Formats: sequence, C-alpha cells, structure tokens
Amino acid sequence: MTDLERIKDLCDKLNKASEAYYAKDEEIMSNFEYDALYDELVKLEEETGIVLSDSPTRKVGYEPVSFLPKYTHASPMLSLSKTKDREELKAWLKDKKGLLSWKLDGLTVVLTYDNGKLTNAVTRGNGEVGEVITQNAECFKNLPVGISYKGHLVIRGEAVISYSDFKNINERIENPDEQYKNPRNLCSGSVRQLDPKVTASRNVCFYAFSLVEASDVDFENSRLNQMKYLASLGFECVEEIMVDSENILETIELYSEKIKEFDIPSDGLVLMYDDIAYGESLGNTAKAPRSAIAFKWQDEQAKTVLRKIEWSPSRTGLINPVAIFDTVDLEGTNVSRASVHNLSVMRSLKLGIGDEILVYKANMIIPQISENLTKSDNIEIPKICPACSNPLVIESTDGTDVLMCKNELCPVKQTKGLTLFASRNAFNIDGVSEETIVKFIEKGFIKEFADFFKLDRFMYDIVNMEGFGQKSYDNIIASCEKAKKVTLPRLIYALGIDNVGLANAKLIASFYDYDFDKIRNASVDELSTIDQVGEVIATSVYDYFRNEARRKEIDNLLEFVEIEVPVNDNEQDLKGKTFVITGSLNRFENRDALKEIIESRGGKVAGSVSAKTEALINNDVNSASGKNKKAKDLGIRIISEEDFLSEYNI
Repeated sequence: MTDLERIKDLCDKLNKASEAYYAKDEEIMSNFEYDALYDELVKLEEETGIVLSDSPTRKVGYEPVSFLPKYTHASPMLSLSKTKDREELKAWLKDKKGLLSWKLDGLTVVLTYDNGKLTNAVTRGNGEVGEVITQNAECFKNLPVGISYKGHLVIRGEAVISYSDFKNINERIENPDEQYKNPRNLCSGSVRQLDPKVTASRNVCFYAFSLVEASDVDFENSRLNQMKYLASLGFECVEEIMVDSENILETIELYSEKIKEFDIPSDGLVLMYDDIAYGESLGNTAKAPRSAIAFKWQDEQAKTVLRKIEWSPSRTGLINPVAIFDTVDLEGTNVSRASVHNLSVMRSLKLGIGDEILVYKANMIIPQISENLTKSDNIEIPKICPACSNPLVIESTDGTDVLMCKNELCPVKQTKGLTLFASRNAFNIDGVSEETIVKFIEKGFIKEFADFFKLDRFMYDIVNMEGFGQKSYDNIIASCEKAKKVTLPRLIYALGIDNVGLANAKLIASFYDYDFDKIRNASVDELSTIDQVGEVIATSVYDYFRNEARRKEIDNLLEFVEIEVPVNDNEQDLKGKTFVITGSLNRFENRDALKEIIESRGGKVAGSVSAKTEALINNDVNSASGKNKKAKDLGIRIISEEDFLSEYNI
C-alpha cells in the first residue's frame, strides 16, 4: 500500500469512527486505536505533504459569503469538437498514441495551488469568466487541499455527484416535487452555494482531467505522465487508457460496457494526443482545441407508438405532460413512458396519438423522445384539471409555455401540501404518511393544516379503519400533540410556499427577528433585501400571504400551535464560543439536543478540539479519551454536563 493509499484508508476509517460516535452514539473502535491511527495520519501528512479535504486533522471553517466573485481565466476554456462515430474517432487519432478517458457530466472547475496549498478555485463559467468557489472546493470530498509540490500548479477537472449519492440525497427529501432532477444540476447548485456547509453535505467529488501548468516539472512530453504525477500528489483522476489505431475501437467498447455500472455521471469519452508538443502545435479552431476531441455515446433508440399523453398534476399546480407509448427495451430495461417537460416541448415535437416516435435514454438513464416520425400534431390540451376539474391556464415564462391549475383546493395540491406540512423538516408528525393523509382526506378528516390537531374528533372512525386500530390512533394523536410546538422556520417551510425551502425559511425568520406578523405583511422590496433570497423568492412569499384563503388557513392553524421563540440577540451569551461534546449525556436525549441549545444562544459546536475551543463537555472528565487528551494538551477546560448547565445558566 502506497503512502497515498494509506492516507485515504486512514481518513476513511477515522471518519467512519467519528460518524458512528457522534451521529449514532456507537463506538466502532477504542479511543486508544483512534488516537494511534490519528497520529499515524498526522505523520504521513507531514511526510508526504498530502492533506485530503476530508482529513480529520483539518479544522474546517464554513464561513458563508454574500456572493461569488467573478474571475477571468488566464486563457479561454474552449469546448471540444464532438463526434458519435467510432471510426471518425479512430481516423482523428491517425498513427499517434492517445489517452482515452471518461467525459464526466458535472461542473468543470479550475484549481490553483501555490506553495503546496489550494489558493484558488474557479468554475468554467462561459469559458472566459467563471466564479470563485475556493471555500466550496475545500469541501470537495476527495480533494487534496495540501500537496507536496511547492510550485505554481494549475489543473482542470470535473466536480461531480455520484448516482448513489444523488439517490441518497433525494431519498431524504420527502416531497417528490422538491427532489432534484439529475446529478449534474444538483452538483452545479452544490458547487456554487454561498454557504460551504451545503457543499460539504452533498458529497461532491473532484476528478482531474488536465494539467495546465507546472513549469518546473519534466513530464517527458507525455500527457499520461502528467496524469500520473497528479495522482502521486493525491488527486483522483479520470480513468485513462492509452490507445492507438489498433486498440481504440475495442477500448471504446470496453468503456461502453463499464458505463452500464458506472456510478459517476458520464456523457461520453475524451480522446487527447499523448504527445504534448504535437497537440499544442496543432493550435485551435475558433471554438475548440485541435489536441483533443469528445466522443458522445450513440444513444440506443427504439421506434414505438405514442398511445396517450398523461397530464400529471403537482403540488405547485404545474400540469406535466407525460408520454405513454408501447413498451420498448432500452439499455436493458423496459420503458413505456417519458416526460415531455412542458407545452413548448410537446408542440415542437408535434405529437399526436398513434404517432411513430423514436425514444432513447438520455445519458443511458432518462427516457426521452428524440423524434416524432409522423408529426400528426393532434394532442388536445386539457382545459380542466384532471384532479379537480377546475379551469387550467397556460402561462409563459422566458418563452416556455406551461399548463397550470390555479385552484388552491385542488386535491393533488392538497395531498402534496399536507404531506409536506407533516414531513420531518416541517411539523414532523410521525406516523402520518402520504398514504394516510390520502385516506384521511377521502374520509373528510383533513381539509386544511389545522385539521391535524382536531383528529381526536374522529377517534371511533380512525380506530375502526382498515389498517389502523387503537394503537395507531394513539400514536398519531401523540405525534400531533408533540408537533404543536414548532419553530418559525419549520412553520414557514411547512406552508409550502413556492421556492422556499428550509434554508430560506431560516434566513427569512432570522431577518425579521422571528416575528411572523412582520413576515406575513412584508413587501417584495423588503423581502428582496435578504441575502440569498432575491426577487423570485420574495415575490413567492408576498403572493402567498396576499391570498385571503391562505391567510384564513394560517389563522386557523395558529389557534392550535405555539411558535417557539429563540433566545433574543441580547441573550446570545454564547456568541463567539465553540464547544465540543463527547460521551453520553444525562439531561439531553442526544448530542443534537444540547447542540441546539448552544446554537440558539449564539454558540457553535465543533467535532474536534482545537485551540479555539471554549470547553470540552464530557461527563467523564477523567477519561483517557483522545479528546480529553487533546484538550489537556491544549489547556482547554473539560467540564461535565452539569458544570456546563450551571455555569451558563441553562
């Protein structure tokens, strides 16, 4: 095992141990073992100069910014010429040797290192001007922020989110309407966040694909040697295979098999000459370098017959057209439906029932219609909502037409809205799933938010419903009772205001000093002044609270719930103080509960002890744990839970 492999192995083991200890209250290794591995990691990092972004030795400061500064690239980042023809790729290579690698589908980022440290990270942007995302890049899961090379290094690579991480992130979002559409969009939004904490939570990875500058290193005129050098510095690089005219076709076929199980989004391959001088001597066209070419997968298409357009309502009122067609096999799976996205797309395809269409899987994953061979253009756009029979309207935004249901009492809106209200990040009503809500709506038990807190009127009916019983009823009532106390950000999020997630709800609540009445009566101009909110979100909030039916529903809700008011600013007595919590607790159900108290009074909670730590909270003050040992070495106080509560009047 190389030093780099051992560093990665140690980071992985130590991070898993920390996660188990802090998040799950489990110990998967002893303190003695943890400290030994930690010390080994510190030594290896000092010897090699490699410090990975997820190293437990790093002290990460997640300081949000108010905007992303613009940055002009030293030389324009050109796009690659493209082909879908394998023989054309072979002809392009001629008698030269080349590197064939994945063309990853994420966000291109340029990194600069000086004196062994990451000093700048910039998105590709429009090729000439990008955005500075250095703080976010430091949160990329696998990125070395410290390297052994002490000169000026510039590299390019792709920031990506894997399909498995994308799936896990979406599974944590209970409302399907708010789930992310694809990994690329999620990655782009994650990389360009103003708050690095968000980036850190998304498992963004970086894969280097090009070395731009390292002037004092001899690579013997070989791209392959450049990539090997980057790998030796700790960078993960795109997989590359050396090819020539003899093996390029079989290598393309090898990649085409691998992509079926490949966990990282890829929309093709990149072929570049290994001979650096030869590639550079070819120069550029107006739009693309001549030293490399992109190969796009020839999407497998199938001919089928369109049988129906299904109009699918959503919580926001958008009615999405979905094409239903005769089942075909694509990339090894049966496919019978594909989203048509909106009215503009449907019209451009001139779809009609009975038309012969060609369908494919975009990037081998998402079913799409590529072409309509018949173009009968006979789809009748519905005039009434399929869920509530109210009139539909066509709205146009930036030249794109969409079909909308404006009925606030539409049952689909109602179901999705009530499900969001009860979800974990909103009122957190345990035991009330979307399926249960549908049944309660059908029975007339729930029509609006406040009805969750009046379910005791239907005790007999619920107890005797199929699949329920006395215990189920008791659990639901207990959950509703517990949910009556709610923070203002959760309440705002629970209302289902367009474009307002929990993070924005927190920003808005904080801006108005947790005064709900001020928020309900705020103007668009005033709301727009909140950092990270902007006019679109501000207009959504304003419009929501101008609706009389919604205002009445909120008034009804407020008769049952108590908005928990956080500590006032003048009581933020822990502001500027950072605490570390370890071991079991007696007065709080878990560490998160104590963390919430500390943060509500302006303090911070870190995962490891540093010189800036105010105190280590550990009921076993005489423990020989690694954290106690480090606190003693740094002269940091170790206090018990009771000491903390007493000292800070909690």
